[in-house]
Amino acid sequence: MPAALTIGALRERVARRQASYEGVVADALARAADPAAAHVFTRLYADAALAAARHADAMCRAGVELAPLAGQPVSIKDLYDVAGETTLAGSVLRRGEAAATHDAAAVARLRSAGAAIVGKTNMSEFAFSGVGTNPHHGTPLNPADGALARIPGGSSSGAAVSVALGLAVAGLGSDTGGSIRIPAALCGLVGFKCTQARVPLAGAFPLSHTLDTACALAHTVDDCLALDAVLSGAALEVPARPLAGLRFALPQTLMLDALAPTVAAAFEAVLSLLSRAGAQVVDLALPELAEIVSINAPGGFSAVEAYATHRAAMKTQRAGFDPRVAQRIALGQGVSAADYIVMQQRRRDWIRRTTQALAGFDALLCPTVPITAPPIDALQASDDAFFRANGLLLRNPFVVNFLDGCAFSIPCHAAGDLPVGLMLAAPGGHDAPLAAVARAVEAALGAR
Repeated sequence: MPAALTIGALRERVARRQASYEGVVADALARAADPAAAHVFTRLYADAALAAARHADAMCRAGVELAPLAGQPVSIKDLYDVAGETTLAGSVLRRGEAAATHDAAAVARLRSAGAAIVGKTNMSEFAFSGVGTNPHHGTPLNPADGALARIPGGSSSGAAVSVALGLAVAGLGSDTGGSIRIPAALCGLVGFKCTQARVPLAGAFPLSHTLDTACALAHTVDDCLALDAVLSGAALEVPARPLAGLRFALPQTLMLDALAPTVAAAFEAVLSLLSRAGAQVVDLALPELAEIVSINAPGGFSAVEAYATHRAAMKTQRAGFDPRVAQRIALGQGVSAADYIVMQQRRRDWIRRTTQALAGFDALLCPTVPITAPPIDALQASDDAFFRANGLLLRNPFVVNFLDGCAFSIPCHAAGDLPVGLMLAAPGGHDAPLAAVARAVEAALGAR
């Protein structure tokens, strides 16, 4: 199965009898044992995936029109419940906990759509890192560099690598501060963080109830929209939009700071491309972005809400956590209920003001992350290097979660360079118009 095979391309190959869903799924399961796929999966579902693929093949031979995901190999992040097994969420602390009695809502919807779920994918422990390393289950290698072991990005690390290696056409992940868009950017994929309320979180192990979003990554905008239609239960109506006349906000606060040279060059090329196509790129001060640090203090929503989930284990089993995850969870320990309520109130006011500032723009535009994927060894060796990289990776994507907005990350790097993501973002509820913009930008980038 080619690494960049899309949902539509596979459907076409099967329709022309050039491939079968069973053959593609069997190949993906076989290649999951390759060294390049080490640490990508925490569990494989070979029998169930092959059964779903065979059913799709039989329906296709019978002339039945298949749903878009029928027979397609899809991976699911290890924080989603699967009936009959314990959800580990990238940890070892949950071994021995009660098994889930039902599939998570997102998993159930994928099954109902006929997807061949090939396995559960590795992740940052409890989804609390943008880097993607995992000391318990190993770290999947970023396929973008065959010479040097680089981070895949997190927390949906295995999801991204499963798609980049061609072991799945799409990966179900989650996005609390960028956990879909960061690995998509670093691995050269498309990630779509929808408005939080679009997809139910039932059966997803929580990091932050305030910020968690169930969503997916794939190779194209359309494939992400196909996943979103199934996960949300309602396909977006996406109008065709030319680039000419679109208005993009270029934030002058925070999001363009400290860009690595490869990222800066790729982003400048995008700005030039959009301008030549007739789009307007307008500098926007957006000073509201500088307020996030103070509003999200003390601790931050993720730390406060994660501590509420893990407070018993933090007292009795802290040595069993990834030390860097435990360090971040501990930030929520001393936050009072009064502080937490004030955080929620200040965030709601911030969302109102920031949404108002973005009125009249089709999308906010910036690099998804300001750096390319760092080498794994450097971050494993140094806490300072790890937390510095983690902060940079989360900086831009987190703005969208704090806004309760929606965003795409689209590859925009030059051939031969390490992957760079372009982020297009909008306030919450603007998923359909933003998808139209993302399609237009993706088409223009692909035509370069």
